[in-house]
Amino acid sequence: MAKWTPQHEAPEPLEGPIVPTIIGGTILWFVLFLVQLPFYGWFDDRGHAWWVWTCLAGAGLGLIGIYYVRRRDAAIKRAEAAGTLREAE
Repeated sequence: MAKWTPQHEAPEPLEGPIVPTIIGGTILWFVLFLVQLPFYGWFDDRGHAWWVWTCLAGAGLGLIGIYYVRRRDAAIKRAEAAGTLREAE
């Protein structure tokens, strides 16, 4: 097993526009839910009703994600501001 273990360091995580990405994904899940909702009977007849509820769950989890990443960004900005103030002292 040791011969398959990578010997290099992991790359740094990518920091990008996280909040807009999560908002966009949440909107996409909710739109998919709304598009599939009129066809619920068709999905249910074929045993695929879970597709509709998966989209709704994705939208709900996306709302939790929006809350989380907004708080995370605020905490990062507070930490940067506190670090800047300490450097100035």
